[in-house]
Amino acid sequence: MNTEKVQEHIVNWLSNYVATSKTKGFVIGISGGIDSAVTSTLAAETGLPVLCVEMPIHQDESQVTRAKKHIRWLTNKYENVKQTEADLTAVFDLFSKSVEHTENEGLDALSLANARARLRMTTLYHYAQVNGFLVLGTGNKVEDFGVGFYTKYGDGGVDISPIADLVKTEVFALGKHLGVINEILTAAPTDGLFGDERTDEDQLGASYPELEWAMETAEKANIDFIAFTPREQKVFEIYTRLNTINQHKMQAIPVCEIPEEIKD
Repeated sequence: MNTEKVQEHIVNWLSNYVATSKTKGFVIGISGGIDSAVTSTLAAETGLPVLCVEMPIHQDESQVTRAKKHIRWLTNKYENVKQTEADLTAVFDLFSKSVEHTENEGLDALSLANARARLRMTTLYHYAQVNGFLVLGTGNKVEDFGVGFYTKYGDGGVDISPIADLVKTEVFALGKHLGVINEILTAAPTDGLFGDERTDEDQLGASYPELEWAMETAEKANIDFIAFTPREQKVFEIYTRLNTINQHKMQAIPVCEIPEEIKD
């Protein structure tokens, strides 16, 4: 991948989108991970206003530290970048106390994890509306179109997605080219929704390079004639299962179309 040309292309795309949409700039949630680091840096490169928002909810300290370091690096390098913090811990705790909990602890924990993402997106849209900004998506190609590894109406609810045509390894390569801090470049990817150190690989059961291979393989013709190793077979099954069960996220919302003859 030609990182310099990809950077230039995305920065121009972002600038042109703001111009045609008659908006003023961008708002983005900073998690301490590579995706938000790269996306926020690309937005900063446009010279347009960028608001970086920290939104901790019982966050693991290492994630908070990386997010703060990245924002400090951005604000020191780009005059058009500003930052704010909205600590949503108390809001989340109140929400958690206000809803009924099930006896299925696993499903309960997953629902509350998704609630964190939805609270954050609500917060970003507040800042977007009062400033005339666009909410930047931070999903990459494997997450957004491969395994659906995001929260519906949470981090999946955005205005534009600058890096959604890049797989994770390409995002890391672009991050290195942009000068993203080393702590982020070397950190294991995590969605940070559970308040602990579990990684994306822990949740998915496969690494991003493995899932990228599975996504590419799934798009090939005559896949039945490919000889898989035991690990490849396992990864491909993981990818296929996630791709199937998460289609409701990746496809347009079903609309019940009413025949004209029964409307009359």
